[in-house]
Amino acid sequence: MRHVIALDVGGTGMKAALVGAGGELLHRARRTTGRDRGPDAVVESILGFAAELRAHGERNFGEPAAAAGVAVPGIVDADRGVAAYSANLGWRDVPLRDLLSRRLAGAPVALGHDVRTGGLAEGRIGAGKGADRFLFVPLGTGIAGAIGIDGRVEAGAHGIAGEIGHIVVRPGGAPCPCGQSGCLERYASAAAVSGAWAEASGDPHADAADCARAVASGDPNAVRIWQEAVDALADGLVTALTLLDPRTVIVGGGLAEAGETLFAPLRDAVRRRLTFQRPPSVVPAALGERAGCLGAGLLAWDLLETTDRSEVTA
Repeated sequence: MRHVIALDVGGTGMKAALVGAGGELLHRARRTTGRDRGPDAVVESILGFAAELRAHGERNFGEPAAAAGVAVPGIVDADRGVAAYSANLGWRDVPLRDLLSRRLAGAPVALGHDVRTGGLAEGRIGAGKGADRFLFVPLGTGIAGAIGIDGRVEAGAHGIAGEIGHIVVRPGGAPCPCGQSGCLERYASAAAVSGAWAEASGDPHADAADCARAVASGDPNAVRIWQEAVDALADGLVTALTLLDPRTVIVGGGLAEAGETLFAPLRDAVRRRLTFQRPPSVVPAALGERAGCLGAGLLAWDLLETTDRSEVTA
């Protein structure tokens, strides 16, 4: 049975699947990255995991994977197949596509950015299915974004398109590790809400989920912190909407798990800020933690389709 390897590499763990031609998950597995042993060990962990997946496919489905798709964090040069930089994994200019292809006996490999790859899945088979233009915004430790156009995700000229978390929404505000002050992710990420609520509640272990529960119970401090985050997020989204004019905004990540506690005030805050812009649908992500892996599978099948088409026309 023809299938591909889909691999989603995170800061500490890896999720993988063997994916059939219809998008069915034929096999799923997880491994740690081994980043405590250094960047070279992480690369070897990825290569070894991919080889295991290839062997599993050959053993159970009669043939090795036809291709592989890999999603990684940091700055990715997808055209060259290079993981250019990742602070979490300690990478600089790792030729991951070529290394994986060699380990997989020459199978073609597609390399993608983790958020853009997850956005590809959400846009094509998840919450944005059917939308010709979408913006995927996961709210986690930071805030990133993926710009979807007609079934693909725009990487930009230098591979950094969609970094909505570094739109300045509060000029002169909190310093950001990127070097600016007042960036969106300093106010509206899950980490920002967690920090603000831990300080306000006096509980150093409190997080954004605790804040959301306190909002639902009517705690005035929680309501204030939550609204400040929602207002900052709305300011950042309206800037993005003005530039990109998406039909759908898909919000994911840890903060989105609050459901309508987030989405009801967010939709209202966005609507109040619009003047000439057309309001998009603002919806929760549908695929959860599966998005990166499913997107990596789509990258692999897209690569095969391109390769097959080239062979036919050659």
